[in-house]
Amino acid sequence: MKVVSFVAQKGGAGKSTLAVSLAVAAQERGLKVTILDLDQQRTARRWFERREAAAPEVAALDSTQLPAALAALKQRCDLVVIDTAGADAPAAKAVMMASDLCLIPARPSVADIEAAQPTIHALHRLGRPFAFVLNACPPSKNIRLLDAFRALQLMGAVAGVAMANRADHVDALAQGLGVTERDPSGKAAAEVRDLLQWLLVRLEGKTDGETALVA
Repeated sequence: MKVVSFVAQKGGAGKSTLAVSLAVAAQERGLKVTILDLDQQRTARRWFERREAAAPEVAALDSTQLPAALAALKQRCDLVVIDTAGADAPAAKAVMMASDLCLIPARPSVADIEAAQPTIHALHRLGRPFAFVLNACPPSKNIRLLDAFRALQLMGAVAGVAMANRADHVDALAQGLGVTERDPSGKAAAEVRDLLQWLLVRLEGKTDGETALVA
């Protein structure tokens, strides 16, 4: 079982949206997936309550319940996706320590890049592996996106797949769907599948896709 968490102190980075769509895409690949919602806003849990499908299941809990939850899932899950609060909460340390990889969503802006630094410092102190995911980006490459990619590279690994700011993400979240279900042939779905492929490769200990930004 692998544990992937979305961590970022800045709210609005898109952690919940990415978490649920990535989990759905992983399930479509044949993986057994569970989402753990440690965010007090319960965005992922409310998404699940709107969802007609029974999986991937979303369990809402706090950091004190995390060790027991992961132990119970170990024998029946391939992938656990953890959604966390957009703040420096006490739960952050517990989540980071339990994760095989921590993903930090960041918009291509100076504010988001600067806001990521406390999270990075915490991950370095704990010795936990992490990577940035550029999120809510312009639909096509531009100088701002490339500059953000290079700036994040100086701070750590970066997924080679940029997630564009597309309406499918908003619509899918509102409908209890992943973007790969909302429009399987859409560009948002393709980006999520590419991000999942990058993630699975990374979890195998490889670093493909961290040196270039894929269009």
